Amino acid sequence: MVEVSKPLNLGAIRAAHERIRPHIHRTPMLTSERLDEASSASLFFKCENFQKVGAFKARGATNAVFSLDESAARRGVATHSSGNHGAAVARAAKLRGIPAHIVMPSNSAKVKIRAVESYGAQIVFCEPTEEAREKTCAEVIKKTGVTLIHSFENEYVMAGQGTAALELVEDIPSLDVVMCPVGGGGLLCGTAVAAKSLQPKIKVIAVEPANADDAAQSFRAGRRLVTEKKFTIADGLRTNVGEPNFAIIQRYVDDIVTASEEAIVSAMRTIWETMKIVVEPSAAVPYAAIVENKIVIEGKRVGIILTGGNVDLDALPWNL
Repeated sequence: MVEVSKPLNLGAIRAAHERIRPHIHRTPMLTSERLDEASSASLFFKCENFQKVGAFKARGATNAVFSLDESAARRGVATHSSGNHGAAVARAAKLRGIPAHIVMPSNSAKVKIRAVESYGAQIVFCEPTEEAREKTCAEVIKKTGVTLIHSFENEYVMAGQGTAALELVEDIPSLDVVMCPVGGGGLLCGTAVAAKSLQPKIKVIAVEPANADDAAQSFRAGRRLVTEKKFTIADGLRTNVGEPNFAIIQRYVDDIVTASEEAIVSAMRTIWETMKIVVEPSAAVPYAAIVENKIVIEGKRVGIILTGGNVDLDALPWNL
């Protein structure tokens, strides 16, 4: 099933916001004097850990599912996901009253499997490789005739993800920098287009784990590179950046930097302890780059998207 393509621009992001508004939270902004002092900057955290399904993924999945025409919607939807996107698609499908098939790696976190199950989706497990995920999902689509809701190579998903940055820039005017993590690039594309369209002089900086740095390598090389990923605790960012996503990133993003595993764990713990909120490792990656002085932000106003808060509480990284 081929996905319908449409341009990613501010109009598409505003339309997505109107479409999904009844089904999502307008998440709060939090600040911390202690973290401001430590970074010599003014940090504004967009708390998508308080979003439906516990992650920003609810935005893009809901926009994509509710953009389907009635004929396609009745057949249902499918995706492959290690967790948050799968739960988001399952929830959006339940809201629309249509079937959902979620292909998940066999080693997915239990908290994320339970989340998908709670929305009534049918889970199909596969081997924990990108190839197995894509192959299994293709088989499901061929068998059922459902529509693929890709987690990042889908303009409706990108537009939905961009609504977080839309709210961020509306709520906190005159930002100098906006930061978010990058995996496949759906959030980064939506964030960059929204932020640059509203404030052309704003700097858009993405961060990914040093152990999964294909986007940073691609950004430096000026062409998309596919790399073999090492282990990273930020499991939501193990994916290689998408081809259509990279073209948008090249146009709108100012820089992509990396953070070490040690810094990610430390940043995650610091946010928990200082801000009294639960964030998952992927969400802590931008702050980890600040801690490691990977970007110069002294005296600047910096918006940071905290992407999610779905954590396996039985396997916290500082208890392993």
